Amino acid sequence: MIRRFLAAVLIVGIAAALLVIAWPNLFGLAGAPVVAQLVSVRALSAALALIGAFTLALIAMLWPAARRFLAALALIAVVFAGINVAVLSTRGFGNEAFPTRAPAEIAVLSWNTLGDAPGVERIAELVVAEEADVVVLPETSQDTAVAVAELTRAQGRPMWVYSIAFDYVSKARSTSVLISVELGEHEVDDSVGNTQVLPSIVLRPIDGTGPTIIGVHPVAPLPNQLENWRADLAWADEVCRGSNIIMAGDFNATPDHFRVVDASAGVAGLGLGDCLTAGLVTGNGAVGTWPTRLPPLLGAPIDHVMTTPDITVTGYRVITTHDGDGSDHRPVVARLILP
Repeated sequence: MIRRFLAAVLIVGIAAALLVIAWPNLFGLAGAPVVAQLVSVRALSAALALIGAFTLALIAMLWPAARRFLAALALIAVVFAGINVAVLSTRGFGNEAFPTRAPAEIAVLSWNTLGDAPGVERIAELVVAEEADVVVLPETSQDTAVAVAELTRAQGRPMWVYSIAFDYVSKARSTSVLISVELGEHEVDDSVGNTQVLPSIVLRPIDGTGPTIIGVHPVAPLPNQLENWRADLAWADEVCRGSNIIMAGDFNATPDHFRVVDASAGVAGLGLGDCLTAGLVTGNGAVGTWPTRLPPLLGAPIDHVMTTPDITVTGYRVITTHDGDGSDHRPVVARLILP
C-alpha cells in the first residue's frame, strides 16, 4: 500500500510540474525561475517528452512489476508533448517563401550578430538581399554599423546609422539601427528610459511623419537576471504605446512571456503594449530563432518584429540560410505597409 501511495504521489507531482511548464500562464508562472527558460523551447520539450515516453514504454515491457507506473508516466509525457504541439500549431510553423515585394511595402530586418560575428560584408549582403529599409542589430557596434551602411550606400541603399552602447568593453552591450534615408531622419529619444543590462534605442522621426522605430534587447532570463528581464519586458511593453511604431530586436522572450506583462490587455500574448508580433500575425510564430545549432522548429522564437495595428504586416519569415555565419541567432525579416 505504501508503495502504491508513493507511486501515486510521484505521478501526480510529475503531472503537475509538466502542466505548469506546458501551460504556465494558467498559474501566472511564465516568468518564474526554471519555467521561464523551459517554456521557451516548447518544441524541444515535446520532442524529449516523446522520446521519454517511448523509452518508458520499452522499460515497461521488460519490467512487468512496474508496468502500470511506467505506463502512467509515459501517458503523462505524451499528453505534455501534445499540449506543446497544440500551442505551437496555433502560432504557426512558418513559411520562408515571400511574394514579390509590392511598391508600398517596406522591409524590417533584425539580427543579433553576437558582437559583430558575421562581419561587415555578410551583414551588408543580407541587408541588400532583403532590400531592408530598417535594420535592427543588437550586439552590433557603431563601427560595424557604419561600415555596413557604407557598403549598402555603394549598392544604392543609403541609410542613416544610430547606435547606443552601455560600454565599449563588450560588443554585446551595443545596439545599432540602420534606417533608409527614404524614411527620413530620426533622433534618439532619451526621455523614455532604457532596458537594464543591454541597451535598447528609441528613434522618433524628426519631421513627425515617419514611423517611430525601437530597437530592443532585454537581458536573457538567466537565474541571476530574472528581475532585470521582467523589468526590461515591462519597459518594452510601456514604450510601444501609440501608433505608427515598429519595434524589433532580440527580446529574449517568446509569446508565453508576453503575458508576463500584458495579461490584462485585449491582445494578451500577441505582443507588448500596443504592438503585435509579426510572426504570430502571419503564422510563423513557432519558428525558432535561437540557437542556430538547433533546427528552426526546435529552437526558441525570441527574435521578433512588432508593429502597432495601424501598420499592415504583409509577410514575415525567419531566415535560415545564415546559420553558419557566426551568430547564434537567426535573422528575421518582416514586410510592412505603413499607414
